[in-house]
Amino acid sequence: MGMGGKGNPQYTESKIRYAPYVEEHHQTLLDSVQALVQSTAVDNPYEGYTDVEIESAFFGTGYLLSSFPSLYDMYGKFMAGLDLEVLFDEILEDSINGPVLDDNIAAQGVALQDDIETVQLPEFEAGMRDINAVNSSSFVIGKALIAASRTKALASYSANLRTKMLPVAEDRFAKHLEWNRSVIDAYSQILKLYISAKMDVDSHNLEIDSRRSVWALSMWKYDMDALGVLQHAVNERTDQHKNKIAGALGGAMSGAAAGSMVLPGAGTAIGAAVGLVGGLFS
Repeated sequence: MGMGGKGNPQYTESKIRYAPYVEEHHQTLLDSVQALVQSTAVDNPYEGYTDVEIESAFFGTGYLLSSFPSLYDMYGKFMAGLDLEVLFDEILEDSINGPVLDDNIAAQGVALQDDIETVQLPEFEAGMRDINAVNSSSFVIGKALIAASRTKALASYSANLRTKMLPVAEDRFAKHLEWNRSVIDAYSQILKLYISAKMDVDSHNLEIDSRRSVWALSMWKYDMDALGVLQHAVNERTDQHKNKIAGALGGAMSGAAAGSMVLPGAGTAIGAAVGLVGGLFS
């Protein structure tokens, strides 16, 4: 082929043609594919897609990550700014002097008073009457001792109950510290989950936007594939032809080597010819 353009005398032009029935079917294929591409390119399936809003799923409508305390603020609130001595005093006070214990002790006092009024005093008064000592100082002293016994019994009950609450207060204190640490851990995990989910969702939304933008172009790729289908077949046949020639040359070289071993000189030429023919027509 000569060099230069069509005005150059050395320029020659060549065309690749195929059998008429092949070209006819290829034209039919092109027309069908082009019609499908034109109708499909305007019908973008991603056009009505709505982006996923990860913030609404995590925080609720109208809220963002910045609407809530940062991890550092949460740590400062639950751990860094925590006064352990003050916290222990508060828990201890609530444990040994809380309303539940006060109600329990008050109920025990009522039970002791009822026992005095219904059991102890009647028995004491009956005994004093039997010995005609109702008007004596012993009777007054005896009633005072009975009343004092109630006070002592109630004080002993209260002291025992509050003493038993000391291990409970210590356990509550330890659980409170563990709870504070767990809050920070949970808050940290929520932030990690949110950031990971947001990255995935943003990547998904961007992928959909990208597909929406190039949808029409991606459809025309099928038209280009249909246009080059014959060239693909030519390239495939050319590759097969090249492979056959390479195989034939390899056969010729092998034949030459074999002929040279049997009959040097003439045997080499004969072996090469046999190997070449065998490679081309195998």
